Amino acid sequence: MKGWVLSIFKPHSHDAADSIDSALEASAEGIRALKISLIGLGVTAIAQLVVVILTGSTALLADTIHNFSDALTALPLWVAFILGRRAATRRYTYGYGRAEDLAGVFIVLMIALSAVVAGYESIRRLIDPQPITNIGVVLAAGLIGFAGNELVAVYRIRVGRKIGSAALVADGLHARTDGFTSLAVVVAALGVMAGFPLADPIIGLLITVAILVVLKGAATDIYRRLMDAVEPELVDAAETSLRAVPGVLDIESLRLRWTTGHRLRAETGVVVDPGLNVIDAHDIAVQAHHALLHGVPRLIDATVHVSPRGDHHNLLAHHHDTTLAT
Repeated sequence: MKGWVLSIFKPHSHDAADSIDSALEASAEGIRALKISLIGLGVTAIAQLVVVILTGSTALLADTIHNFSDALTALPLWVAFILGRRAATRRYTYGYGRAEDLAGVFIVLMIALSAVVAGYESIRRLIDPQPITNIGVVLAAGLIGFAGNELVAVYRIRVGRKIGSAALVADGLHARTDGFTSLAVVVAALGVMAGFPLADPIIGLLITVAILVVLKGAATDIYRRLMDAVEPELVDAAETSLRAVPGVLDIESLRLRWTTGHRLRAETGVVVDPGLNVIDAHDIAVQAHHALLHGVPRLIDATVHVSPRGDHHNLLAHHHDTTLAT
C-alpha cells in the first residue's frame, strides 16, 4: 500500500532507457505487453478526443494530448528495439543499442510539444472562456482516461514482475500516474458544475505544469545518458567487488558506460604484487572480471588491466594487459 501511494505522487520518466531493458528485449511476453499497452493507451486517448470535440473541455484536451504522446512514444522505442537486435559491424563495433538513446531524444521532444500545446490552449481558454457542454460526458471521459491507464498499469506491472523487467514495471507506474492526471479532469468538470467555469482552463494549466515536471526529469535522464553518465551507486558496487578480490591491492582506474541499451561495460586497472608471474596475474584478472559481472547490475563485459604495485611509470615494461569478455 505504501509503494502504491508513493507511486501516485512520484513523477514518472519517459526516458527510453527506462522503457526497454535487457529483460524486455529477451522476452516475447514483454514485447507483447508493449504492443497491448500501446493499443490500450491509444484507444483511451481516441475516446477522450471524441469527447473533447463534443464538449470543448480544455482540461480534457490537455489530458488527451498527454495520453496520445505517451502512447506514441512506444513507437520510437519499438524501432529502437528492432535496431538494437542487429549484429555489431566493423563500423558499429558495439552494435546499435544506442538507438534507444536517440529514441529518448524524440520522446523528450514529444513531451515538450504536448506541454506547449496544452499550455497554449489553457491560456487561450482562460483569456477567452468558452462554454462547456455535456459536463456529464466530460466526467465520464475523465473516468475513462483513469480506467484505461490503470488497466495498462496493472498489466505492465504484472508482466514486468513476471519476466523480471524493472523497466516494464516503471512503465506501469508511469501509466498509473497518468491515470490520476485524468482524474484531474473530473475535478475540473465538477468545478464547472459547481458554478466555477474557470476551473476547466485552470486545471488545464495544472496538467501542463505536471507535464513540465515530467519533461524536466526525462530531459535530465536523456542528457546524462548521452553524456555517458552512470549512477554513482554502480561505481561503488564495482569498487566494492574489485576490492574483495584476493590479490587486488588497489584500484588504479575504473570507468563504466552504457553501450547497448541497458547494458554496461567496464574498464578497470588493478594493482597487484609485483612478484607475481604472468599466470598468477592473469588469474587475478579473471577473478576481478568475474567479480565485476556478478557485483554490478547489467554489466555484460569488462576489460581488466593489471599493474604491479610501485612506481608504475617506471614499470610499464612489466605491465600485463588482460582483456576478458563474456
